[in-house]
Amino acid sequence: QVQLAESGGGLVQSGGSLRLSCAASGTIFSIVTMGWYRPAPGKQRELVARVTRGGNTAYADSVKGRFTLSRDYTMNTVYLEMTSLKPEDTAVYYCNGDLMESATTLRNYWGQGTQVTVSS
Repeated sequence: QVQLAESGGGLVQSGGSLRLSCAASGTIFSIVTMGWYRPAPGKQRELVARVTRGGNTAYADSVKGRFTLSRDYTMNTVYLEMTSLKPEDTAVYYCNGDLMESATTLRNYWGQGTQVTVSS
């Protein structure tokens, strides 16, 4: 069984910064993708940022230039550096991963979420 453990959320003033971490633990053969999502109007959750096994990253247009996703494969961990935060960034941020539990078993996992609140 795989678990995604998130940390780093909190309360910050507009223009401030936060760093989120997500560590995958358990039986992991390899990580295909890992990233962060948050709720959005009209959607269950929207992509914030994602990195693939090959190192390709994708960002929501609303966070480009402000958020940076990085990874530490030795620790099965990804980090989301959030700068120039805006009140509209307030949300519960969920870590998500497509993880291989074996050479043939791929599963998608969600973390429990971490609250980010940006005050104006």
